[in-house]
This record gives sequence, structure tokens and C-alpha cells, in this order.
Amino acid sequence: MTASLCALGLSISTTARAAALGNGSVTDPNIAYTGRWDLGSATAAVPNWTGGYLQTAFTGTTVKIKAREAVNFYAGVDGGADVFYAGVRGTVNLTPTPLPQGNHTLRVSYRSGDTVFQGLVLDSGATTFTPPTPKKLIEFVGDSITVGTTTSQNARTAYGWLIGERLGADHTQIAQGGAALVDTADDRMSLEQQFTKLNPNAATPDWDFSRYQAHAVVINLGTNDVGRGVSSAQFQASYTSLLRKVRTAYPNAWIFALRTFSGRFGTETKAAVTAFGDARSSSIDTTGWLAPDDLSDSVHPNDKGHRTITGRLAPVISAKLQA
Repeated sequence: MTASLCALGLSISTTARAAALGNGSVTDPNIAYTGRWDLGSATAAVPNWTGGYLQTAFTGTTVKIKAREAVNFYAGVDGGADVFYAGVRGTVNLTPTPLPQGNHTLRVSYRSGDTVFQGLVLDSGATTFTPPTPKKLIEFVGDSITVGTTTSQNARTAYGWLIGERLGADHTQIAQGGAALVDTADDRMSLEQQFTKLNPNAATPDWDFSRYQAHAVVINLGTNDVGRGVSSAQFQASYTSLLRKVRTAYPNAWIFALRTFSGRFGTETKAAVTAFGDARSSSIDTTGWLAPDDLSDSVHPNDKGHRTITGRLAPVISAKLQA
């Protein structure tokens, strides 16, 4: 077995490593799912929050992905530029020009449509193997701003994705458009309540936080709480509650609570962090970060705005991760 693997160009010297080779199925242990993926089915994996992606490594010269219904996604091979596939379905060839024989990597991120991953199709005799993945993970919790609404590629051009890429870290965006912090009677989504969920829009169990541990968590909430009758005291209490939930989920993570870019509930955000009294938590004053040309409307940053946020925030996070 070891000799045949070497013939494939794999640097594997033990039969235990050989046993780890996979076939590209949904349950393949060599497919790394980043984000809160529902893996309850052996034939379908679903990313429930924005910005989820999968990574793997494979041998051979081609790779194809199976899509159930029309879907929009990005795919990048061997660290090259991501290609956008719009409205594709069935078995989609991600390598119309065959690759050189050898070892390759793949990353796929879904955007919209029927975002269901049904597995990969490899060359005859080809296999997957464990991909190189970052050692750090940063989680971004927020609303449509964190989703990347009004940017050119949504999640992929939002500051959370950009910061993760800049720092060489995996990244998750636990965010949804219209989300608020505080749970009120209007049935709009509350991150203080839904942060722990596998799926924010369905009756699903809590997420299993043992699946991954974030090294840093960035919270950007409060923009949508204005106009919902939320008092200052109520907002601060809910924020403190969310901080406790984040700390329970990630005992060793650095937590960064951003003043909303509009300044809404900024005082209460800072007060919540102070009241929380956690040595690995801090409030970040974003006053003056965004200029008028950084915004696509009165609230949402455009592509330039998200790059501006990245330039401001990435060094702050990096300094803590390296401490």
C-alpha cells in the first residue's frame, strides 16, 4: 500500500496515513468544513450561516462537484483565483482544463441557491487526503454588515472574510441580514438568542462547539436594535449575556466587541464589556473608521469600506493572536 501511494506522489510513509485517504463523499474525513455545516445526512452537507466553505486536497488531474439543484458558488483550485459558478446543477466540472498529475487543493464557498454539497467526483484511482489548513480560526458575529450585504461578492467581500484571509486564518460569519442583538416581540432574529444554534432559521439543536474552537470572536451588533423599543439597560444586559455565551463556547478566545460603525448603542456596548470584566475581552472604538465614500448607503459599507475596516481591525486581532 505504501509503495502505491508513493507512486501517486504523496509524502506518506505509514499505513495509518494511507487509511486516511478518502473518496470525496460528504462524509469523507479529508473534507474540512469551516462554519456551522449540518452534516446530519451522509449524502448532503448544508452550510447554515453565511460564509461557510469546505476545503480538501486530492490527487489526479480533475475534480468535479455534485450539486442537487441550481446553485451559485465559488471554487478555487491550488490556491488560484476563485471562479464563480452561477446557476449550475448536476455534476459540475471544476477543472475543464485538466491539471498536471499530482497533488492539488480545493476550496468551495457557497453564495446562494440550493446550497447543498453532495460530494466530489475524482479521477479513477484518485483520492482525497488531509488538506493543509490554518491553525487559527476567527469568528465574526453580526448582521447584514458582517454578511457583506451591498458588496460585490457578499460574504467573500465582507470584512470578516477579508481579515481571515489577510491573517492566514480560517473564518466564520455567524451573521444574518436584519439580525438584532435583543430578543423583542417582533420575531426578528436575535443573535443573543440564536448565537448557539446550528441553524438560525429552523428548529434545530444547539451547535456542537466541540466541532471547532475559535481563537478570536468579533461581535458587531446593535445597528438593527434601534427602532425596536430597546432601552439602554436592556441592550447592555443582552450584550453581557451574549458575551457570557461566547465565553462558554470558546473559553480561551479573544473577544472583540465593536462599536457599531453608525455609533448606535456604542456606549452600551463598551459598558457591557466593562461589566463583563473578562481579561480577554475588549471593546473597539470604531469612531471615524468609515468615510462617506466607504458606504453604499447610510448603513452598509461598500467594497472599499470593508477593505477600510479590514485595514483597521486586522492588526488589532493579529496582535492578540500572536501574544
